[in-house]
Amino acid sequence: MPHLTIQATPNVSIPHAESLLKALNQVLWDSGHFGKATDIKARILPVNTFLVGIEDDEQAQGFIYAHLKLMTGRDSSIRNQLAELLVTAIEDKLGAAQSGRAVLQICVEVEEISAVYQKKVFGS
Repeated sequence: MPHLTIQATPNVSIPHAESLLKALNQVLWDSGHFGKATDIKARILPVNTFLVGIEDDEQAQGFIYAHLKLMTGRDSSIRNQLAELLVTAIEDKLGAAQSGRAVLQICVEVEEISAVYQKKVFGS
């Protein structure tokens, strides 16, 4: 744990997806809130169909949504700090890559997962 899921609309330019994930995992690791770097798992899921607002037929609006799921026990100030770190890292990594064709909204949600969670590592 944690699990980081990134969803991005097709009008958001992500030139190097793996590089983005590495940067986000690094900022989480550097926060000092996790025991092992290999506990941090990240993935990008494409969003094929989307709408921002009610009349964005030209898709002039786009978004990247980061959903960080953590084990319980971190107070709201730590969760807020992690959200801010992710917003800044996404902006730093992707801001210059945007074509200007779409307005980019960066959204981050930090959520505690259920206390019922199982994990097993094979091949270690």
